[in-house]
Amino acid sequence: MTKTLCAVMLATISTIAAGHAADLPLPVAKPAVSQEVVDNYLKATFGKAPPEWQAKIVPDEAMKVCSSYRNEPPPALAEKLIAEESNRVVLPADGQFLGDWKSGAKIANNGRGGQFSDDADTVNGGNCYACHQMEQSEVSFGTLGPSLTHYGKDRHYDPAEIKRAYIKIYNSQAVVACSNMPRFGANKFLTEQQIKDVMAFLFDPQSPVNK
Repeated sequence: MTKTLCAVMLATISTIAAGHAADLPLPVAKPAVSQEVVDNYLKATFGKAPPEWQAKIVPDEAMKVCSSYRNEPPPALAEKLIAEESNRVVLPADGQFLGDWKSGAKIANNGRGGQFSDDADTVNGGNCYACHQMEQSEVSFGTLGPSLTHYGKDRHYDPAEIKRAYIKIYNSQAVVACSNMPRFGANKFLTEQQIKDVMAFLFDPQSPVNK
C-alpha cells in the first residue's frame, strides 16, 4: 500500500514539474544593440568633450561589432574579427620581443595618460595592475583579468608563448574577439619599446613576476 502511494505521488510531482517546465520561456540569445543606442550613449556621456576627444571616441569597425553584440559576436563573425585585427599587428622589425623589465615594471604601475586631466606630454602607462596581479608580493590589483604571476616561468619562457603574448598586448582582439583588454599597440597608446619592456616584465627570469 505504501509503495503504491509513493509511486502515485512521484508520478503526480513529475507531471506537475513537467507542466511548469512547459510554461517556462525558452532561453533566447541576447538581442543585438542598435548603433543608434551606442551613438546616443556616447553623445550623452562625451558630448561636451573637446573636439580632439570627440575623434578618440568614434568607434572603429571592431568596436561597432562588439557593441552591437554585447561582446559576444556569433562564431563566424568572431573569427572574421580576429582575422581582420591580426592584420593590424606589427611585430618588432628587429625580431626582439623583450626589453628592460625594470622599465616594464614602471609602465605596468603607471595609470596615467589618455585622461582629460593629463598634459599633452604625459607618458602613457599600461596600468596593468588595474586588471591583473603581476608580482606575487603586490597587494593592490584588479581582478578583471587573470593573475600573471610566474607568467614566463609557467610557460617555460617558450618563444612561441612570448610571441603570442606580444600579439595579445599589441592587439588583444587579434587573439580573442571583443577582448576587454585594450589594444595598446594597434591604437598607438604604448610604443613598441614600451610593449617590449612590459614583455620583459612578464618573461625575464630576473623579473619579480617570475620569482
